[in-house]
Amino acid sequence: MPKVAVTIPYFDFFPHLKDELRAIYPDAKFRTDRVRFNEDQLIEYLRGYDTAVIGIETISEKVLSAVPELNVLSLCSAGVDHIDPDLLNRHNIKMWWAPGVNKVSVAELSICYMILANRKVHYFSNILRKGEWKGPVGFGADLRGKTVGIHGCGHIGKEVVRLLQPFGVKIIICDKVDMADFCKQYNIEQVSQDELFARSDVLTIHLSRNSSTIGLYTRENIAKLKPGMILVNIARGTLVDEAALKDALDSGHIAGAAFDVFAIEPANSNPLIHHPNMFASPHIGATTSESWENMLRSGMYGVEKAWTPKTGVYPFD
Repeated sequence: MPKVAVTIPYFDFFPHLKDELRAIYPDAKFRTDRVRFNEDQLIEYLRGYDTAVIGIETISEKVLSAVPELNVLSLCSAGVDHIDPDLLNRHNIKMWWAPGVNKVSVAELSICYMILANRKVHYFSNILRKGEWKGPVGFGADLRGKTVGIHGCGHIGKEVVRLLQPFGVKIIICDKVDMADFCKQYNIEQVSQDELFARSDVLTIHLSRNSSTIGLYTRENIAKLKPGMILVNIARGTLVDEAALKDALDSGHIAGAAFDVFAIEPANSNPLIHHPNMFASPHIGATTSESWENMLRSGMYGVEKAWTPKTGVYPFD
């Protein structure tokens, strides 16, 4: 019977899931705090356990060397960019991860932000908060009739395509994988990165964070974006040069932006969040009860799958 330590602190919001996991693994350990563990705290918490159900904790060389009894990681996170596959392989750690578990919530938020930024909802809301009531001081725009570009068409990007079907938009996608069959199914077009930049009235980023995407939206690439466009980022903050983005917003080259992610989080001191043409939120892409239940349940399910070699999924093997 695996000895399970749950490092992600959010099972308290879903007590029925905690009960389900304990029914299978009676000695499972859960956290009662919300503190972000450092390496030493994580080592102390995991010591004596062979299985960890984790969120976005960093599993480092120091941690794995100090807890040699650890054999399995089961991830509740939607991404794996905080995991080093080479490190896991060196320590013979099996890993379970289910991609796309939060795709509906993130895709819905992406479309919400497209409309919000186009209609300048945040701008007019701020006017009202100041105690003013004004007629048009600059018009917003409809989403209908626009060309929407999707940069990265994996689980979330595909869901954005599906949800956009009733909106009467032209959809173009850019992905390193040939999406011909998917494009045919939804009557959309796959284009190069430069064409995506040049044609998108609204561009939503759904790329994973890796060596090829970090810093991809450089000052040079931001200059290639269609003048007056809207940029939405609910992927990762490190993909966009934030200083260049601010300059583009100042100049009007980018008419508006809606970002849920930033290079440094928390982003309370980031000057972008105070820009009048910028809508910012504190990384809430998957913050729905449905997504969190899916992610936690995925981590629970992964314990069994990772311990069952014939059915386990080890993406780094």
